[in-house]
Amino acid sequence: MTNIAFIGLGNMGNPMAANLVKAGLSVTGFDLVADNLELARAHGLSIAESAPGAVEGADVVITMLPAGQHVLSVYRDVLEKARAQTLFIDSSTIDVDSARQAHKLARDKGMLTVDAPVSGGVGGAEAGTLTFMAGGSDEAFRLAEPILDPMAGRIVHCGDGGAGQAAKICNNMILGISMIGVGEAFVLAEKLGLSHQALFDVASTSSGQCWSINTYCPVPGPVPTSPANNDYKPGFAAALMLKDLKLSQEAAQSAGVATPLGASAMQLYALFNAAGEGGTDFSGIINFLRGQEKK
Repeated sequence: MTNIAFIGLGNMGNPMAANLVKAGLSVTGFDLVADNLELARAHGLSIAESAPGAVEGADVVITMLPAGQHVLSVYRDVLEKARAQTLFIDSSTIDVDSARQAHKLARDKGMLTVDAPVSGGVGGAEAGTLTFMAGGSDEAFRLAEPILDPMAGRIVHCGDGGAGQAAKICNNMILGISMIGVGEAFVLAEKLGLSHQALFDVASTSSGQCWSINTYCPVPGPVPTSPANNDYKPGFAAALMLKDLKLSQEAAQSAGVATPLGASAMQLYALFNAAGEGGTDFSGIINFLRGQEKK
């Protein structure tokens, strides 16, 4: 049986690890938060007392952590305990430079590495329908794919180390920009006397269609499963959108690329977060565009 160490058992990591257990894999977990460990134990994970302890004897190490500094810190802590040729998969969303540093740290110790950030939110993690954007060698990806499969709806090999993170931040920059555009259109429609349903029926079936309107419509009614119908409780919090937009702008600056819409989206989400809405779903920015706080 494949032994997996899973480090980082928060809102995303816990259901992801649970799906690995459901697939019959042996998973040992570690997290700094006691409540997360208790939930993981209920999901069938074995619990380690430390990150290095989780890695001992593991064939695969998966990390799901908040930022690049945390990934690099964990890698430095655990690499000495891992066996040569252990497969390291980082599913955190971090900056491309840190992802590449993590690859080098692991490769220098004789490990195989894949960066594999995800799209799909907590709902996708629970349902096992996440999209994984993977970066790494062909050999590492071949070994990672069956491990990712119980957690995935789709797995895309994007290129060498760091390519998964590059794909993730580009995708989420599109998402942040498009949600603001959709929100502005609905606010304008309201002022023009057009109903939400009428605009949705037109835009969702014509040239305005996009995921932000068809699947995640930011007004109540047209898409029953969207957070707009649940008081904007987050599937994907505004604070996380701001994090990803900041990563996109750091990457754009590093690459010498102008992304004016991405920069504007980052500024708007920064203001939204500063208004105390970081825990609101990112689609709730429509209320900010209206000039009102979330009800």
